[in-house]
Amino acid sequence: MTDRRNANRRSQAWFGAQGRSGMLYRSWMRNQGFGHEVFDGRPVIGIATSASELAPCNAHLTRVAEAVKRGVWQAGGLPLQFPTMATGETLMRPTAMLYRNLMAMEVEELIRANPLDGVVLLSGCDKTTPAMLMGAASVDLPAVMVTGGPMLNGKYRGQDVGSGTHVWKFEEDLKTGRMTEEECFFAEGCMARSDGHCMTMGTASTMACVAEALGMQLPGSAAWPAVDSRRMETAQAAGRRIVDMVEEELRPSRILTREAFENAIRVNAAIGGSTNAVIHLTALAGRVGVELGLDDFDRLVREVPTLVNLMPSGTYLMEDFCYAGGLPAVMAELLGGGLLHGGPVTVTGRTVAENTAPAERVDSDVITPLDAPFQPAGTGIAVLRGNLCPDGAVIKQSAASPHLLTHRGPARVFDSPEAYHAVADDPGLDVDENTVIVIRNAGPKGYPGMPEVSNVPLPAKLLKAGITDMVRVCDGRMSGTGYGTVVLHVTPEAAVGGPLALVRDGDPVVLDVPGRALRLDVDDAELARRKQEWTPPAERYVSGYTWLYTQHVEQADRGADFGFLRGGRGHEVPRDSH
Repeated sequence: MTDRRNANRRSQAWFGAQGRSGMLYRSWMRNQGFGHEVFDGRPVIGIATSASELAPCNAHLTRVAEAVKRGVWQAGGLPLQFPTMATGETLMRPTAMLYRNLMAMEVEELIRANPLDGVVLLSGCDKTTPAMLMGAASVDLPAVMVTGGPMLNGKYRGQDVGSGTHVWKFEEDLKTGRMTEEECFFAEGCMARSDGHCMTMGTASTMACVAEALGMQLPGSAAWPAVDSRRMETAQAAGRRIVDMVEEELRPSRILTREAFENAIRVNAAIGGSTNAVIHLTALAGRVGVELGLDDFDRLVREVPTLVNLMPSGTYLMEDFCYAGGLPAVMAELLGGGLLHGGPVTVTGRTVAENTAPAERVDSDVITPLDAPFQPAGTGIAVLRGNLCPDGAVIKQSAASPHLLTHRGPARVFDSPEAYHAVADDPGLDVDENTVIVIRNAGPKGYPGMPEVSNVPLPAKLLKAGITDMVRVCDGRMSGTGYGTVVLHVTPEAAVGGPLALVRDGDPVVLDVPGRALRLDVDDAELARRKQEWTPPAERYVSGYTWLYTQHVEQADRGADFGFLRGGRGHEVPRDSH
């Protein structure tokens, strides 16, 4: 085994110190049973784990950490596991997104404050992956991501069911009488039947793939199911690799380049990924000083077809995607068509082109070829502009109804998601299939936290009439597991005086996705008059983290990060107080 000792390592400012300081650092560590030889200058590797029983997608990460430790020991490093908060989308209120920035701050400060030379990031649910990437990028020590893997395919009455996606389907079936409460209760256990995150191409699966596309995760590791033994093999390999990355000084700033972000955007289109990737990639780019705007997400995907046939846009699930060749097969297909940059370096130390060279597409129904795609080019995320969203809005075309991508209809306005839910089942609700449902005050500042509430269920009376989709417009987000013709991330949000705050019942709303437009057919003078009458909502928070969030969160087009966290702060060793 290579001699990994180096007296100049960052960790040696602690463990190699002389006198009282060094004695304090080493002796307290030795109460865990470490022998003196582990402080000899070998790389000290932090294992940041968001394991938590309150974040079900992350609950198994303690076992993943053990596999990482084996790899670090094998490579001659010293692994030290430490906990971070977990932002589980399924339980946290008002929304896990409110706490993504807090988790990113915590990850950054924990890495910087401790005697670490490199770090392995263990994540699972939607916000934990971007939060860890953001925090690690701001410190810029060698880092590799290990996501916890998707659940096994859900199985219910002979059919595959997808987490999240079938929640919406079952809800519709319940409202229309096609399913009973007892059947729904039974289906819950069929949907989530193993460790892991959502096995649809929701945000968790999307961000795992995005981390791999960026070059921050080992090739192929995004898709292995959480309970597959190869998930642990991948984790062990990451533990070995991070030790080499310390030797090579391979830091996130060398990996997270403009070309890497362009690759991630195109991969997200090819996999039919979540619109939430727009928010998270924009925030991450801000941490490393890469200029990334909303228009990049539209321009870069126009030539990219959807290749992956997964729910919510398609038929299959992540387990099938894994066995069909996983993300390397998708990236190889894109690279062969000239749609990816092959040169960016990755955590392997090799380029994207080198990593994807051995990839093989095993099942062409799950991962379709470029010349016979699941959906044609231009069906990815579209960025809209207009007087209703001057700073932009997004829509996931592959999950929308084609006949609604060009639509004009009267607005039915609700000042909160809760206001809509209170009347959604009212048979007398004044809506029809042409109505555009407008949900506002669900943005970063307004809710606060920009929850996944935009794909509100259709009114019960329309579901019973056989209507399966309507245009919905909101300044909030949508779960990556969701579907429908839903315009998201309307910016500026209503709570800061964006045009969404000025919409009134009956106003004509025009959606023109081919023309990349979303507008309100109301005279400019009338909108100006309404703006003069508008008063900002009263501040609800005067202290604590939520106050900090509402005071400093940026709008969705800038990633909903805190302005004061943009850019990196490095990894300077704190002063020794001993």
